[in-house]
Amino acid sequence: MSEFLVIVESPAKAKTIERYLGKKYKVKASMGHVRDLPKSQMGVDVENHFEPKYITIRGKGPILKDLKSAAKKAKKIYLAADPDREGEAIAWHLAHTLDMDIHSDCRVVFNEITKDAIKESFKNPRPINTDLVDAQQARRVLDRLVGYNISPLLWKKVKKGLSAGRVQSVAVRLIIDREKEIKEFIPEEYWTVEGQFLKGTNQFEAFFYGINNKKMELPSEEDVKALLAKIKGNTFQVMNVTKKERKRNPAAPFTTSSIQQEAARKLNFRAKKTMMIAQQLYEGVDIGKEGTVGLITYMRTDSTRISETAQGEAASYINQHYGMEYSQVEKRKEKKIANAQDAHEAVRPTSPLREPNSVKAFLSRDQFRLYKLIWDRFIASQMAPAVMDTMSVDMQNGDVTFRANGSKIKFPGFMKVYVEGTDDQTEEKDRMLPNLEKGDEVFIKDIEPSQHFTQPPPRYTEARLVKELEELGIGRPSTYAPTLDTIQKRGYVALDNKRFIPTELGEIITELMMEFFPEVLDVEFTAKMEKGLDNVEDGKEKWVNIIDDFYKGFEKHLKIAEQEMQKVEIRDEPAGEDCELCGSPMVFKMGRYGKFMACSNFPDCRNTKAIVKEIGVTCPKCNEGQIIERKSKKRRIFYGCNRFPECDFLSWDKPLPRNCPKCDGLLVEKKLKKGVQVQCVNCDYKENQQS
Repeated sequence: MSEFLVIVESPAKAKTIERYLGKKYKVKASMGHVRDLPKSQMGVDVENHFEPKYITIRGKGPILKDLKSAAKKAKKIYLAADPDREGEAIAWHLAHTLDMDIHSDCRVVFNEITKDAIKESFKNPRPINTDLVDAQQARRVLDRLVGYNISPLLWKKVKKGLSAGRVQSVAVRLIIDREKEIKEFIPEEYWTVEGQFLKGTNQFEAFFYGINNKKMELPSEEDVKALLAKIKGNTFQVMNVTKKERKRNPAAPFTTSSIQQEAARKLNFRAKKTMMIAQQLYEGVDIGKEGTVGLITYMRTDSTRISETAQGEAASYINQHYGMEYSQVEKRKEKKIANAQDAHEAVRPTSPLREPNSVKAFLSRDQFRLYKLIWDRFIASQMAPAVMDTMSVDMQNGDVTFRANGSKIKFPGFMKVYVEGTDDQTEEKDRMLPNLEKGDEVFIKDIEPSQHFTQPPPRYTEARLVKELEELGIGRPSTYAPTLDTIQKRGYVALDNKRFIPTELGEIITELMMEFFPEVLDVEFTAKMEKGLDNVEDGKEKWVNIIDDFYKGFEKHLKIAEQEMQKVEIRDEPAGEDCELCGSPMVFKMGRYGKFMACSNFPDCRNTKAIVKEIGVTCPKCNEGQIIERKSKKRRIFYGCNRFPECDFLSWDKPLPRNCPKCDGLLVEKKLKKGVQVQCVNCDYKENQQS
């Protein structure tokens, strides 16, 4: 008979831990939370200090029965849920259900599922941290008060099935605000002048810098013509040469936020997928002779801190495989992230010696790719900086100055292993210049002016939105993936070419929320609430006080909204065609993912048709119809005129609602291997590529 019972959340985690603890320990899984607030009601007693009403989650009865049976036979029970607020709350609920003393040494936490970490953690059990539990409870109650009060109001005033939440509503607002910025953006013209220069047989490029060595902009073609008129002959004199050595430090190890961003950039993973696979790597994978092993540390963290043991192991690996010169010599100062809790280490491999290729055969393709990304990032973070030789040269003809910049990688350092991705796809690469000295003469071979226009801010990708939420202090690392998932499932936003766009429904809900519940959508207010929850976790504030302060103002807004919010009728618009099954008119209805076509004779006729999505562009061929998104037989998206067959316009590239600033022609988004590029179909106008 087992003397000790250990309870974790998942069977995979249970299997891994049981291997390390031996025969005296029985490890069972609770399958996540066993108690929660009821789904059918708010479950919060507002009149009694916001006392939550917890019930056993439906379907967890047999699991609890099994746990209670095992608990009666055990000499001692250990609760080993994840090392965060949610894990602490799971342990607290289990303790209450099993009649355990929460002040006894029953709680075991570990940042990685390895033999040494597990055994060490069981040497140092502790009581349940009620401050952590209160912080989780406060968030749960707060979200209930918002969701279960506003959602029924939206059902009554707009339509059933809608929801509102603190973090999700702010995320939708950010997307809508960005869309507004894009629509209101007015491009401004500017020019650059590139010159191809020769020093002997060596050719290099330089750009116009300014007049009399003072930087000058070129806002119009007239300015360019005036500049070119100033250049006499084809000889320029080198006036200044600046040579420097520049160091570039590696990116810090991953946090929850940065791993979601980088996996989106480099692996094309959605946030939800990244966290799901990271959970698998953390809980343990069978890797042959070693058995089931946790490959990475806990993946919900906002810290870039690394333990001294892990730093030492990484240094040994780097010295052995790359040489002493590649090992980090000076300890870098850890960059503090605003509002970071710093409860755990960064996301890293549990052992740097476990190279990705050594476990590749035991991992799925996606598991391997994410593990390699984490391993590469960690090893690179512990390596020496890259060293770049840079050279800047100013060349003058009369009072016209051109500047050339060159760089060369002198020592690759961490770049030998990994370079952080960027949203604009820029890369560090050699741009060589010939050996130039002050007083040298160079000759201009060719000169080419280029017209440009400033561009609107890009729409949010999942990675950009996660970064924005983190920088604003909205939500916590564990909330980003479910938040992004929720706002799409509710139909408030949609993904268009991997970028978020608001739906009509999302705009309606946000407008109502802004009018009646401005504090819920206020970015600063929401960030302040997160800080309050952190204070609860640190034992600086009582959770009831945080909720009470919020509810006083919220309750007033709620009463006003119930009285003054007008019913929003989303009418079915005529689709302009008849149902092919019963002959009744087809109408546009608002669905979960925007508008769709359905028969007006519902429910007698349940005919629906594929979503015909208008993109807000008038047909450039007939100037009467609207461009709509269609799908070919092979499910490939293309764009055509809704007056087809009268108008046969079609395009595989998405037309844009603004015209080319150069020739007034049609602008389209052309999909490239990495991102998209806006370009004109009539002239050579192009905008910088977006990731």
